[in-house]
Amino acid sequence: MGIGTKSAFSKSLSRRKVLTQAAGVGAGLLMAPSLIRSASAAGDPIRIGFVTPQTGAMATFSTGLDFVLESFRQAIGEGIKVGDAVRPVEILVRDSQSSSSRSAEVAAELITNDNVVLMLASSSSDTVGPVADQCELNGVPCISTDVPWEPYFFGRGGNPETGFDYTYHFFWGVDQIIQTFTSLWSKIETNKVVGALWSNDTDGVAISNPEHGFPPRFKAAGYELFDAGLFTPGAADYTAQIAKLKEAKCEILTGVFNPGDFATFWSQAGQQGYHPKIATIAKALLFPASIEAVGERGYGLSTEVWWSPNHPFKSGLSGQSARDFCAAYTDKTKRQWVQPLGFKYALLEVAVDVLKRTKDINDPKSIVEAITATDYQSIVGSVRWQGGPVKNVSLTPLVGGQWSKGNGFPYDLDIVDNAAYPGIATKRPFAPIAW
Repeated sequence: MGIGTKSAFSKSLSRRKVLTQAAGVGAGLLMAPSLIRSASAAGDPIRIGFVTPQTGAMATFSTGLDFVLESFRQAIGEGIKVGDAVRPVEILVRDSQSSSSRSAEVAAELITNDNVVLMLASSSSDTVGPVADQCELNGVPCISTDVPWEPYFFGRGGNPETGFDYTYHFFWGVDQIIQTFTSLWSKIETNKVVGALWSNDTDGVAISNPEHGFPPRFKAAGYELFDAGLFTPGAADYTAQIAKLKEAKCEILTGVFNPGDFATFWSQAGQQGYHPKIATIAKALLFPASIEAVGERGYGLSTEVWWSPNHPFKSGLSGQSARDFCAAYTDKTKRQWVQPLGFKYALLEVAVDVLKRTKDINDPKSIVEAITATDYQSIVGSVRWQGGPVKNVSLTPLVGGQWSKGNGFPYDLDIVDNAAYPGIATKRPFAPIAW
């Protein structure tokens, strides 16, 4: 990707170090544990920490977590075989509250108070980065997902020549999302002027970086970028930004929003007569609830698709296909599938695969050896750290999707571009927003 070791992603490193050190000191505020323990089995239980945002701005990313945990419990039954013994498994879930400081704090507590042998983390840089930093600092193996790999790696000061010792990640990256977005846009005739807004948070700052984020890649793909700048999450008025987008004649809209922020922006854009042909937004448009919040103006909005019922993968743990897993979720909860379901389940099944292959469960370096040797087919696809862009990263597929009128639910997310991964079938062609 050409991102140097002293990229702008590393600017948050010193702040994170402060947070991790502070969390190590203030580890006395342990939340009541939410855990899943398998039925009685031979051997002492294996404790795994799992940090994810269940409240706060990123809480939507934990939709379906209870279902995922229950499905995992059913899949492992009495436990997993490690060496000659079947060991029960405890998953100790902690809420990051969508906060960097809280993420570091609960991770430190899981390490020092609960003695977890393996840490898991997911959903947003503000959760995953501080948790991974705590694990690296304390020599505890960590596997994470659901954050583009560049903010995860370079945002923590990662050096591609050496990488990290204890922290590993699987997800897609900036190059993949650029390829996906521009492949979508190439299918519709526009003036190729792209207007962009970015949330002023860890994800938005990293992805909007003028050297290593979205902007230079859009330009390299032949698009003129009008950067409307960073906005404060939770902002109530986007009048100034919308006026600038209209003046610049931006027929394509993109950027990074939290779900609630985009709903506010998109409503005001309609009131002020801004009607782009394409609106492809990262993060905010992943969930049906986000589209329902904007009503009929949600039809035609587009976004990245990490995982769906149409992905041709099945779990190496339960044998369920992506489609079967989504159907089971809907049958159980009466709710529509969401993308993080697959990645949270994959995180748990990859953890089990690693622990089954670990020679000495009490030796962190032995667990790391099993992580680096992983070659696993999960419900989100292959997870394999050998051959990644850096030693701590395994890439997963990414395709393009567009929201349409639903069948059974108000909205459906259709896969409309699979240029990078032809094995993931499309449902229909990409279309401009119908105003």
